[in-house]
Amino acid sequence: MTGYASASEEIQVNSVTYGCQWDLRAVNGRGLDLRFRLPDWLDGLESSLRKLLGIRLKRGNVTLALKLARADSGAALRLNPQALAAAVEMVIAAETQAETRGLGLAPMNAGDLLALKGVVDTGPDIAPEPEAQAALVAALLERAAPLIDAFEAARSSEGAALGAVIAGQVDTIDALATEARRAIPARRADQSEALKAALARLGDAAPGVDAGRLEQELALIAVKTDITEELDRLDAHVAAARALLAADGPIGRKLDFLMQEFNREANTLCAKAQSAELTRIGLDLKTVIDQMREQVQNLE
Repeated sequence: MTGYASASEEIQVNSVTYGCQWDLRAVNGRGLDLRFRLPDWLDGLESSLRKLLGIRLKRGNVTLALKLARADSGAALRLNPQALAAAVEMVIAAETQAETRGLGLAPMNAGDLLALKGVVDTGPDIAPEPEAQAALVAALLERAAPLIDAFEAARSSEGAALGAVIAGQVDTIDALATEARRAIPARRADQSEALKAALARLGDAAPGVDAGRLEQELALIAVKTDITEELDRLDAHVAAARALLAADGPIGRKLDFLMQEFNREANTLCAKAQSAELTRIGLDLKTVIDQMREQVQNLE
């Protein structure tokens, strides 16, 4: 879901040339959150861009910024008297409130006032008349399409790279599951010796205890620690993950759910291990699954 694209260009609308600086970026997100930083005098641009991005994108915290300025140097800054008066009133009110509470504020100078938003008005020099403004919005929307194409290409490229990383992690899980199967016979032999020793100790400690009953209970313990089902489910999850990675379209949510299933089997394997080797394999599984989960969060 992460991605970035930018573009710097000039467009001409009604014999006026504008310099445009586009910046489109996204980070991970469970849903689609669109944010815009656009010239506030361009009516209709944000709603059109929101609709356009909503069609093209499905997930991510996406921010689109546009800086727009006239390319000619004749545009002059103008003081907005109404905004200046409002700013002065706000400053006076703030100073009055501060004084009543025994607080002192640093004095403001002319530069501080001029830096307040809206005091210096560039609108009349930059913003065209309504009809020309509609033409400018249409031109900007036309230029936004290649930017979104580049953005999606960047996301696709990153997605392909992440897919390769995740595929390698799935291979590691598969290899660890195979390693666990190979470790089962050795654990079974160790368990058998441990059970025999336990039976002998119990027989010495309580000669009247039914040996057959003890064997049944110990055999039940052996059944409860069997990890065959967990390994079979791991194999099924590996196959499902590979199928998702080979599929077209968004797969992030499905893989995220699959990570929970992977983690559940790894936890159960560790709980049932009763073997240093199987415990080590279980911990290795948990490590690679956690790493894989982090990567999955970056997929749409």
